[in-house]
Amino acid sequence: MPPQTALADVVATTGEVVATRARSQKVAALADLLARLHGDELPVVVAILTAAPRQGRIGIGWRTVAAIDVDAADTPSLTVLDVDSALDLLAGLQGPGSQRARADVLGDLLGRATEDEQDLLRRLLVGELRHGALEGLLTDATAKAFAVPLAAVRRAAMLAGDLPRVAVIARDEGADGLAAV
Repeated sequence: MPPQTALADVVATTGEVVATRARSQKVAALADLLARLHGDELPVVVAILTAAPRQGRIGIGWRTVAAIDVDAADTPSLTVLDVDSALDLLAGLQGPGSQRARADVLGDLLGRATEDEQDLLRRLLVGELRHGALEGLLTDATAKAFAVPLAAVRRAAMLAGDLPRVAVIARDEGADGLAAV
């Protein structure tokens, strides 16, 4: 099994995207990241980069996120799939005691994150992730990463309404798979 992609790689890529004004450089940085992802990481990362985690709204608000005060980790250890699993857990918590349980899960997640990772996660959870990796850039990056026609990715994304799924199809099935959407 290939090594899992670190959340730090996503953070570094978003830093590159924010640091440049050139669309071609943004697309290239995103395409490089997408091409390195394995298995279930691809839809998770595309969802994160479009600020729409696959779990949807998970019941975490600004107040809850702001109340979590944990020291950042010194070195990156979180993987993309660690984050996705934590978001699954958070999304599933409901009923009596769920607020406390959410705070505990979130505290554990943020405690394992570096300062930059914490920043990305906090902004993602409260819907304030603004790093310039909009769907249009990710659509272009998907085409570039998996060497498929851009028009085919755009068409599939429009029809499917699900860019993470379209990215997986582009990777796994190529242009033929995209045409079948």
